[in-house]
Amino acid sequence: MKTNVDQKINELREKIREYDYYYYVLAESKVSDYEYDKLLKELESLEQKYPEYITPDSPTQRVGSDLTKEFLPVKHQIPMLSLANSYNSEDLLDFDKRIKNLLNITENIEYVTELKIDGVSISLLYEDSKLKRAATRGDGFTGEDVTNNIKTIRSIPLSVKTDTPISFEVRGEVFMEIEQFNKLNNQRKNEGLKLFANPRNSTAGTLKLQDPKIVNARPLDVFTYYLYSEQIRFETHLENLGFLKKLGFKVNTNFRLCKNINEVLNYCSYWEEKRNELPYEIDGVVIKVNNIKFQNELGNVAKSPRWAIAFKFKAQQITTKLNKITWQVGRTGAVTPVAELEPVFLAGSTISRATLHNKDEIKRKDIREGDIVVIEKGGDVIPKVVKVVLEKRSQDSKEVIIPTTCPVCGEKLFQPEDEVAIYCTNNLCPAQIKGRIEHFASRGAMDIEGLGESLVSLFVDLGLLKSITDIYELKNKRDKLIDIERLGEKSVDNLLEAIEKSKQQPFERVLFALGIRYVGTGVAKKLVKELKNIDKIITSSKEKIEEIPEIGPSIAQSLKDYFSKSENLEIIEKLKIAGLKFEIEENENADNSLSNTTFVLTGTLDNYSREEAKAEIEKRGGKVSSSVSKKTTYVLAGEKPGSKIDKAKKLNVKIINETEFEKLIGKQ
Repeated sequence: MKTNVDQKINELREKIREYDYYYYVLAESKVSDYEYDKLLKELESLEQKYPEYITPDSPTQRVGSDLTKEFLPVKHQIPMLSLANSYNSEDLLDFDKRIKNLLNITENIEYVTELKIDGVSISLLYEDSKLKRAATRGDGFTGEDVTNNIKTIRSIPLSVKTDTPISFEVRGEVFMEIEQFNKLNNQRKNEGLKLFANPRNSTAGTLKLQDPKIVNARPLDVFTYYLYSEQIRFETHLENLGFLKKLGFKVNTNFRLCKNINEVLNYCSYWEEKRNELPYEIDGVVIKVNNIKFQNELGNVAKSPRWAIAFKFKAQQITTKLNKITWQVGRTGAVTPVAELEPVFLAGSTISRATLHNKDEIKRKDIREGDIVVIEKGGDVIPKVVKVVLEKRSQDSKEVIIPTTCPVCGEKLFQPEDEVAIYCTNNLCPAQIKGRIEHFASRGAMDIEGLGESLVSLFVDLGLLKSITDIYELKNKRDKLIDIERLGEKSVDNLLEAIEKSKQQPFERVLFALGIRYVGTGVAKKLVKELKNIDKIITSSKEKIEEIPEIGPSIAQSLKDYFSKSENLEIIEKLKIAGLKFEIEENENADNSLSNTTFVLTGTLDNYSREEAKAEIEKRGGKVSSSVSKKTTYVLAGEKPGSKIDKAKKLNVKIINETEFEKLIGKQ
């Protein structure tokens, strides 16, 4: 009997694996969803009845029930090095010349070119042909164990078919298709959650979620591009890609074997033009020497292989019509122009609006309604108007009329003598109220999860929020909140819990959250460190405030202006009663281990956002600067670092990775 059960279970697993391969790797559906679900349920039923037959590589084991409380560090057996970047054909020609010189050959070099997927690098370790562990790239030497989350990606096989069991490592890029990303963001928008900036951010955030069930609901996918095994050796990178496909891994089909550097240049030029036709985001091309013997001879330099390079695409531009210029009112009352565009697809998303910065920018570029304009995504994220296509301008075109009254409340606008910005001076302007509440609840301030732009706008329009202090009164309006059509009991309770949790934020965050002009996170920290509590900040003279290092007269005057208004003092009193912190929590055993050190941050860290890394440094007495100089002590480099690395090398400034940083702050 048991032999028959074992045989049936194996047959079901083989069928499900085959259907997964065709559907998730080859994008072909061999059976209907109904038939597939029926097979999976039959397998689940048999495994529940005979648990002794459950194995880690069974299709039923992709989504675990246990939460990942911490992502343990994983040391890579072979470092996951970053690639040197190139930006034009001259850089690639120099690369080819350098390769030939190092190998001491004159004949053409074969290269394999692959699309550079804009995702998150991953290492997959297989033992005896079964997936044992998945780890992020981290600093290239040490990553984090994300096996439970990676197993939910169905294009990654949990086991592979081989004649004899083998052990090997596969590397790839986890990503999210643009269409799937947009669906995810629309869903988050409907739920009042903060939207992801781009597919890469959503992928990185998803891989660090603690609950595999949530990860399973996210549309993650993978392309693999690297294989290493002591048991199987190939002579070329091209053969490695072929073997990956044979094992059932998903390999991007757009790779190409180039016989010389000119073919590489043509490939790069082709995909720079065609990148928008792909269903996923790419930010360049990866060029690798095909011959593995040559790769080994060339070796590595610092943190990059000599035998590979990345060609980075230029920021994408496209023309469209500027239909109208609207004027937005921010939380400080600043009124800024926004270009309302004929919708156009650019760099992975549809663009219908772009910033115009201020009225002087409109005049400088002579931007008018009805113009055909060139738009670009700055850093492939924020769209902006680059220039006007003057030859396409209509003859009856008219210059933009700068508003004199607020577009929201009608209050007369004011322009300070030393500024280009114009302001609405009505503190009760609905647009300002929404902006102040959004800022207060934002991640860098009180970090109230769920209280995003759409929910704030809804609550203000319904009269539930008229001030930031009203946030802490929402607990008394729970029944009203539940009655709102788009909410519901669970989401309301989650929101109220997040509001209650925000009361634990330190004083420096509360001060920043108040939205005082010129008081950013850095200034708030300095004020809190020197003056300790809100009462001293309120009562200190302008001269006393200016004595604080790096606090100038504009900041001091802004503070005095803010605290001179009775309505602002009333807000602070109400927030005190609500339980927010308005004084520093002194620590007798304060850590000053990084005093007299200056850090510069570059690239993306795995465990910390920029603000979190900065906070770790500053609470230990260190400083963070935006630029590298001789006074810089360390450059903390994450994934995809910028040009600050090059400057650090020139100035002999010590460059450290995330693992070394955690040793410095005592987190390892």
